[in-house]
Amino acid sequence: DLHSFPTRRSSDLPTSIDDTEQRLLALDYVPERALATTVFLALRLQRPLFLEGEPGTGKTEIAKTLAAMLGRPLIRLQCHEGLDLAGAAYEWNYARQMLEIRLAEATHEAQDQGGSGGRAKLAQELFSERFLVKRALLQAIDPANPVPPVLLIDELDRADEPFEAFLLEVLSDFQITIPEYGTVKAAAPPIVVLTSNRTREIHD
Repeated sequence: DLHSFPTRRSSDLPTSIDDTEQRLLALDYVPERALATTVFLALRLQRPLFLEGEPGTGKTEIAKTLAAMLGRPLIRLQCHEGLDLAGAAYEWNYARQMLEIRLAEATHEAQDQGGSGGRAKLAQELFSERFLVKRALLQAIDPANPVPPVLLIDELDRADEPFEAFLLEVLSDFQITIPEYGTVKAAAPPIVVLTSNRTREIHD
């Protein structure tokens, strides 16, 4: 639960490469100096950290360790072939929307003495937040988050190339536009870790 975590300040981030290395070691993650340097810079510059390598080399574990080190929730997006907007970012709860329409029809709320006012109100309510199913990407940039989470986008090489283009757009502005709802923008960017097992080349 995102809201169960205490609010953290930027001062909770490591203050140096040595500090980064020591804090990772304290959580039983043994980083090479180059990795500690890269992690420190990614945190300081608020840029995504992209890690490529063979399975089992600690790519996923660094995200888990960072979440523990900084006291932040971890949100994981496991990539796979065919991953799309509905699976990665959001979708509408169509079953619940249909139920709401049926209830409105049964109680004549949609008619509103002539019809148009009630139907317009119902249409607005159907695309409100209570019908929005938030997947990993939308959860990570939710402005209601008390603290920016760690977003792990795992095994990006398993996703299709068109998904990379969408992901680049999300990570450049940390916002998602939902046509029926509006634009959701992070109050503060999440810490992003992307991994690849090198089963294919990731686009530049």
